Amino acid sequence: MKLLRFGPKGNEKPGLIDAQGQLRDLSGVLPDLTSAHLGRASLDRIASIDASQLPAVAEPVRYAPIVADIGKLICVGLNYSDHAAESGMAVPSEPVLFAKATSSIIGCNDPVVLPRDSVKSDWEVELGVVIGTRARYVEEGEALDYVAGYCVVNDLSEREYQLERGGQWDKGKGCDTFGPVGPWLVTADEVRDPQNLDMWLDVNGKRYQTGSTRTMVFTVAQLVSYISRFMTLNPGDVISTGTPPGVGLGQKPEPVYLRAGDRMTLGIEGLGQQSQTVHAWDPALIDG
Repeated sequence: MKLLRFGPKGNEKPGLIDAQGQLRDLSGVLPDLTSAHLGRASLDRIASIDASQLPAVAEPVRYAPIVADIGKLICVGLNYSDHAAESGMAVPSEPVLFAKATSSIIGCNDPVVLPRDSVKSDWEVELGVVIGTRARYVEEGEALDYVAGYCVVNDLSEREYQLERGGQWDKGKGCDTFGPVGPWLVTADEVRDPQNLDMWLDVNGKRYQTGSTRTMVFTVAQLVSYISRFMTLNPGDVISTGTPPGVGLGQKPEPVYLRAGDRMTLGIEGLGQQSQTVHAWDPALIDG
């Protein structure tokens, strides 16, 4: 299934995309798509619904964050060896983890607002893994059983804040609007192999990132197992699994960073596409 949330901020509804690509309104069945609906039994109940009997929704609509109550957004750094190389960093022997503030999460096509005085904001297309069942000390061989589904994440990053301002990476990762998620939560049964998904990102029509989850250093199963040793993964938590090469920081001869007016378009095979316009600092675009 392709599950989603749609509608203006504060008035989102749950929905799904049917087999014909039609957006359908699920609000007559459940009030919203929350972490409580991501377990296997709940997803099976939703899948049993005759989608043709649900109200059709005319597009375009705003696509909201895929789950109403994402509890944690845990990110993995340097999980593609060629991205590590372009960043001038070694391939890690264990996954590099950091948290992205949940206040950064926005819908997949919502405005991206640069932090005040930012000059080094950057893009990163990533595979998101949505947890469906509470996970603690999970064995790698069972790890995918805890996954509800997958999504597209743009792990936007302010490189000056991340790399030049001391401390941990979080301060360059958690800026408002720096976490577009969606458009859909594609349930795990529809993703045959999360390690075989092509991904891409364009800025202003120019292709910068072309990659595949085939080249991840640590697989989805390894990451779910590993992270569950250090923290409880709850339903609705999202793991953003790292980015392939082609970020602005790695461009030659000089890095390329986002400016107001730029347009990012990105996607992952079978998981949909995002598109964001970049804006100068304007809190009204964040709060509106």
